[in-house]
Amino acid sequence: MTGHENFAKTHGPIVTVYVIDADPLELTAENVKATRWHSRYLVVDTAKRTHQLMRSFRHTPRWIPRIVLACSFLFGLIPLANAQEGEKPNLIHERHLSKFNHRHATEKPTSKRFYTTRKSEVVLPLPNEEDAFVFAVFGDRTGGPADGVNILADAVRDVNLIEPDLVMTVGDLINGYNRTPEWMAQMKEFKSIMDELLCPWFPVAGNHDVYWRPLDDPMMPRNQHDDHYEMHFGPLWYSFQHKNSNFIVIYSDEGDPVTGVKNYSLPIAQKISEEQYAFLKESLERGKQLDHQFLFLHHPRWLGSNYGNDWATRVHPLLKEAGNVTAVFAGHIHHMRYDPLDGIEYVTLATVGASNQLTVPEAGFLHHYHLVTVRPKQVAMVSYPVGEAMNVREITGTLQDECVTLSNQLPTFSNSIAISGDGPQATKFEVSVQNPTSRAVDFTLTPHSADNRWVFHPDHDHGQVKPGETATLTFSASYLSKTLDDTFDAPFIVLSQDYLAPTTRYTIPEITTPIPVDLQLPEPPSELANKALQLDGVDDAVVVPSNVLNLPQGPFTVECWFLETKRNSRTGLLAKTQSSEFSIFLSDGHISSSVYLGGKYRVADTDEVIKRNQWYHAASVYDGHSVALFLNGKLVERTEVDPNWSRGTNQLPFYVGADPEGDGSPVSFFEGLIDDVRISTGAIYTEDFTPERRLRANDDDTLLLFNFDYQVGPITYDSSPRHQHARVLGGAELVPVDQ
Repeated sequence: MTGHENFAKTHGPIVTVYVIDADPLELTAENVKATRWHSRYLVVDTAKRTHQLMRSFRHTPRWIPRIVLACSFLFGLIPLANAQEGEKPNLIHERHLSKFNHRHATEKPTSKRFYTTRKSEVVLPLPNEEDAFVFAVFGDRTGGPADGVNILADAVRDVNLIEPDLVMTVGDLINGYNRTPEWMAQMKEFKSIMDELLCPWFPVAGNHDVYWRPLDDPMMPRNQHDDHYEMHFGPLWYSFQHKNSNFIVIYSDEGDPVTGVKNYSLPIAQKISEEQYAFLKESLERGKQLDHQFLFLHHPRWLGSNYGNDWATRVHPLLKEAGNVTAVFAGHIHHMRYDPLDGIEYVTLATVGASNQLTVPEAGFLHHYHLVTVRPKQVAMVSYPVGEAMNVREITGTLQDECVTLSNQLPTFSNSIAISGDGPQATKFEVSVQNPTSRAVDFTLTPHSADNRWVFHPDHDHGQVKPGETATLTFSASYLSKTLDDTFDAPFIVLSQDYLAPTTRYTIPEITTPIPVDLQLPEPPSELANKALQLDGVDDAVVVPSNVLNLPQGPFTVECWFLETKRNSRTGLLAKTQSSEFSIFLSDGHISSSVYLGGKYRVADTDEVIKRNQWYHAASVYDGHSVALFLNGKLVERTEVDPNWSRGTNQLPFYVGADPEGDGSPVSFFEGLIDDVRISTGAIYTEDFTPERRLRANDDDTLLLFNFDYQVGPITYDSSPRHQHARVLGGAELVPVDQ
């Protein structure tokens, strides 16, 4: 029925009209809740529109009383609909409302089937004890690469986790198009994989299974590989019954009845023979009293075109006449299709290892299998991508712990890339990947940069590391420029890992790690104008890799000068947080400092509101016994902590003017000016003090010191003894300041 759908699309959403499965004369207040609501359509609430709605159903009179009921009863139903929607305030879609079949029949619980020791007014209906079953259908294994059998094996693994009653195929089981020796080897490989199924499986012949090549081979039999197929796979056509359903397999590559030529592109070769037609007719007759009949063949002849019209003129009428043919399954075209006709569901599968362009995987261009659930009065069908079934029994606590360990483990580097005022120097470096788990791990390392002047060789490499061992790969890096400009971007390496469990490859989220660089900037001039870092609150920040900062456990001090120009609800002033580490944040003008100790953040903050466009000095001090916040040299809060607690750490970068996400990217950007950022080991401040406007290095205690007076290209100068110069992100720039 499409009249109501077309009307809804044409006349816009104002009023909800419900199409229900009940006669209006039978609908009462008592049974309205039990009525089955099929679907809802939104239409304009005017008498004219209602009249148009009625006229739109003039060709479908049996729906008119139902729609009249829905319209006339509508105003009483709107509050009910709104109440239902109000019960799901977090739901943003209605995909769950789209149902193909009827709701399953249930029965009231009885003491024989239902038991509890609790009292409740809620009645839990029980499913009918009907004889339902599930079968799977595999698409084409070929034509395609020889190693496509690995995808087939993955499908076998998936289906063994599901344990259907049986598995059907739709042909193209082997690559074929060959002579006997090659055919035999491919047949044995396919059968050896399929025989690992826990349930029975049933073959269907496709062109790859029976076509012989070369065609001028004097040894080629007239029927090509038909005899081989029947000798090793089974009959070319057959039927069997299971749980009140009939399964019929037919052969769609009989060839030209006169010449014997097998060619699926010629309509003359795509006709069902009289012999097979008689078999099909008899098989349908044998199954006429059953709930369902299912057909399986290789070529989806109902699509016409090169298949001609034999299916439309001879076969489909026979299936329609049978009255209980539920579905017909085929393959060959390597993508999914659904073409229902006259109550018969024509279903074309894609592949389980054959060549597949994967054009739009979610639209049916993928390796997959179907699961069909059969009930006496209806059939459910669903498709699953190969490899997506999860083995519940394999996901133990140990497996999870080891996968989490891999997800947090960074590769290590043998050396860094030297970058001077003349640009990056050509460098070889080694990258090591450890495996602390009990299973082997496949890995891939891919060096990359947003700056396309970087050249890496190889552009990626991969390997496998055994449990408890370390694998090391060598790369070279060069840079196609002798100068650093504002478009310079640092390199990083992406680590991809698969944890190899007995039945599953568990893909670990990719880990992106900066490749260490040794920024060898020339010393700044002796006389420098006083400047500060200007940040736009959009994407500006300074980033310091975690392995560069390398803050040890124990007391430390983080401090800076700042001037806020625009207030935001949450901005990172200085931050390395992600359920770990430390930060100084500004939130709606309130400043706070935190250190992650004893499994949670220990916070020192103040109710004082920061004034915009005014300079402040902020210092967060952890002395081993407390976390303290100083504002303009005044202690505003001190939070006592257990001296036995250690600081929670992470491998995320430290940001000036932002906060790291879990993947290391910056968020919560600060808008304003930041100056004189210093991180020191030890508690620099223990009581009120007068902050210096220009901070200086305190010998080896200073880990980082950005005075923001000098930078080369996108690299800002670190005045600490370690000279860990850092990269400026976005359009952040140094601007002169008076103070």
